[in-house]
Amino acid sequence: MNNSLPNLDLASLPGADTITRVTLDNGITVLTRENANSPAVVINGYLMAGAINVDQAQAGLAEFTASMLMRGTQTRDFAAIFEELESVGAGFGVGANTHTVGFSGKALAEDLGMLLELGSDVLRNPAFPADHIERLRGETMAGLARRAHDTRSMADMRFDELLFGADHPYGIASGGSAETVQAITRDDLVAYHQKFYGPRDMAIVIVGAVTPQDAIALVEKHFGDWQNPNQPETATCPPIAKLESKATDHIVMDGKTQSDIVLGFLGPERNHPQYRAVTLTNTIFGRFGMMGRLGEVIRNKQGLAYYSYSSASGGFGPGAWNIYAGVNPENVQLAIDSMLSEATRLITELVSEEEIADSKSYLIGGMPLSLERNEGVASRLMTIQLFGHDLDYLRRVPGEIAALTREDLMQAAQQFIDPEVYALAVAGPGNN
Repeated sequence: MNNSLPNLDLASLPGADTITRVTLDNGITVLTRENANSPAVVINGYLMAGAINVDQAQAGLAEFTASMLMRGTQTRDFAAIFEELESVGAGFGVGANTHTVGFSGKALAEDLGMLLELGSDVLRNPAFPADHIERLRGETMAGLARRAHDTRSMADMRFDELLFGADHPYGIASGGSAETVQAITRDDLVAYHQKFYGPRDMAIVIVGAVTPQDAIALVEKHFGDWQNPNQPETATCPPIAKLESKATDHIVMDGKTQSDIVLGFLGPERNHPQYRAVTLTNTIFGRFGMMGRLGEVIRNKQGLAYYSYSSASGGFGPGAWNIYAGVNPENVQLAIDSMLSEATRLITELVSEEEIADSKSYLIGGMPLSLERNEGVASRLMTIQLFGHDLDYLRRVPGEIAALTREDLMQAAQQFIDPEVYALAVAGPGNN
């Protein structure tokens, strides 16, 4: 049994004395942390132009738009963009999520200005070349066809529809469908970019061998004049109707040898008071070691699943607290029964002293490791900005985790888990 928690030097974690945060006149927030021990710099950032702005009829538009940005600008074609990056060993990429369009890049410190200038051009001045639109459409359609034959993907997608609602942004597949992607036009891409891309509530994080003053000056130089007076207010998560009874579906996919199961409950949003307790409970439930209790019981002891684990997510709106398993089709109901049995244990029995101590050590001890590289620091700073945390947030997290009790974990589980009310999606052969 692990009776001690890692002794951390909290002052070594990013905090208000080592992070600089300023907001430019046009609304872009810049966060930067100098790391003189690394010759490189990392850029992370986001714009509030994610799939939440798209209705079901145009599902996939946000991702398609983001994926087109690196295909050419008004002054650089596709080849020129990547030749410029490769000539200095740099990288840059863009992708869409539910709420945001995220971008990231890495270069030597001396090339930070070049990377920011190129990034600004990509984000602000895409050309949407027609030949690349069709090339990307073909790639996307091929990916959607693969998704349609993947039991795990289909179960996951159907689960989101059941839990959040098929017309809620969280229940709509952000990648779209064959029908919606096929219908996207160049005019759609241009209109979406013109409306939703802009500096409102945007953030840029820079970590590495550059002083805060120089980093901020370079962002000001390349992004400070960006204006979009037509950019709307940032979209918020619409209300989610809580399930009042079981919502289940079995997607029949004949010819498959495995069934994939996704079962779960509506969880907390990121800033919910119980979020930290849910995260620690979930670590015990289906993450720690060989996938926690779920892996130990359902996979190892009962031999019912090829894999079984849990996931608790939360963002601007409530996330899902999921249980996953891949099983022999004949074992679907047995696996579901075991999932619900283990979920019931969380709300009826206190976790053991050993479980909570080991899981605390795992989460707390992993923090310094996740912050060893510039990429890890940049990712954490972006999360701090996205969810409105103060700059000493990371230094408080270990203490908040350490303070949680077994009773706290049971209360958190009781708030979000109801073994009688859940969403369940199974994808696999129809003979079970």
